[in-house]
Amino acid sequence: MLIRKEILERLRKQYPPGTRVELIKMNDQQAPPTGTQGTVIGVDDIGSIMVSWDNGSNLSVVYGEDSCRKVEE
Repeated sequence: MLIRKEILERLRKQYPPGTRVELIKMNDQQAPPTGTQGTVIGVDDIGSIMVSWDNGSNLSVVYGEDSCRKVEE
């Protein structure tokens, strides 16, 4: 899936490495439970937010499929 350059740039600004996020929805059987928190590692070239989840999972939040929100600390 191709993603527009402007969207990719916006995602990278919104979710820089080190940002804390909380999972809202992930369409994957191996997904961490809703509400799991993690730390953003980066955003890949197709817009997936790469996250190191606090439960040990490393599944990415897929752009257009899954959702997470920033945790304001």
